[in-house]
Amino acid sequence: MITTIIKFKNYGQQVVEAAKYIGQGFAVTLDHPNRLPTTVQYPYEKNLPSERFRGHIHFEFDKCIACEVCVRACPINLPVVDWTFRKDIKKKKLRSYSIDFRVCIFCGKCIEYCPKNMNFLVMTEEYELSSYDRHELNYDQTSLGRVPVSVLHDVSVQSVRI
Repeated sequence: MITTIIKFKNYGQQVVEAAKYIGQGFAVTLDHPNRLPTTVQYPYEKNLPSERFRGHIHFEFDKCIACEVCVRACPINLPVVDWTFRKDIKKKKLRSYSIDFRVCIFCGKCIEYCPKNMNFLVMTEEYELSSYDRHELNYDQTSLGRVPVSVLHDVSVQSVRI
């Protein structure tokens, strides 16, 4: 007899606890109409990237000393650095530099380990790197050197801060 009373007591506690959780769920559901929408109409409105956002890499060909630290720092050895040794000045001369963004994981180690006084590699805030042809994502020094239009300065787009 006592065991059945204890069972009913436990069952009653479980029912009260379940009703409490259902009430919490209803409270969240009823709170949603009071919130502002977070949807952004993408082509016409763009979210501003955060301060430490890692986007498209900008490269300055003239400043590069062809030290290949970026290649050694990259976890997948992605940057391709082609250089020649000039005997007359006893220095390396950079011939070409390319990064394949199909493979890049945007970890930022190439920028981090680049000699700080040179600063020829910089992450930009550009995040629209999609393409219909995968070969267009292999950027050479010319396409890496173009500075992308900032979201803040694009007049055709309304910037949205979240």
